[in-house]
Amino acid sequence: MQVAVVTFDGFNELDSFIASALINRCRKDGLEAFITTPTPVVTSMNGVEVTGQRPLEFVTEADVVLIGSGVKARDVVADDALISRLPLDPSRQLIGAQCSGALVLARLGLLDAMPACTDIKTRPFVEARNVTVLDAPFHAEGNIATAGGCLASQYLATWVITRTLGQDAARDVIDYVAPVGENQETTERALRAVHTGEVALG
Repeated sequence: MQVAVVTFDGFNELDSFIASALINRCRKDGLEAFITTPTPVVTSMNGVEVTGQRPLEFVTEADVVLIGSGVKARDVVADDALISRLPLDPSRQLIGAQCSGALVLARLGLLDAMPACTDIKTRPFVEARNVTVLDAPFHAEGNIATAGGCLASQYLATWVITRTLGQDAARDVIDYVAPVGENQETTERALRAVHTGEVALG
């Protein structure tokens, strides 16, 4: 199972790297994440240059697509050519968005029937697209999920691992990376956030 962590120019390092790093702890179980970029090299909001591991077209074959956030999210959604390179399909893919990545999902029409989570600065722009924004760190309906706040990227990763490999696998990953002495608290918080934020669809 392959995960495309879509990372645009101006990206937030926490969003892309936390999700990919946590998911890649499941490589031995057949779940692997790749930093997926529209150009060979992208530069973060703090000037860190990163070479993409997969081109943007990789999203068509990925089992999971996570849209990262960044300071140029509004430029991304205004770029018709760039948006056209994201033919996502929630009927066969798990699709998640981190913070301003929710703008991209809204632009793609994937949030028409559901509320979303995003960061405080992005909230008015998501709401301007007639999407209800929740005061919560994580929300999922069916195969679509959104997370709000940089450190909520751990919840997005927990959701992906739980949906693909099961809760025990997610528990093992979060337990391993948790601050020493806070393992149980951190693990339970992540699993609770996902469980609470997930809406069962009939």
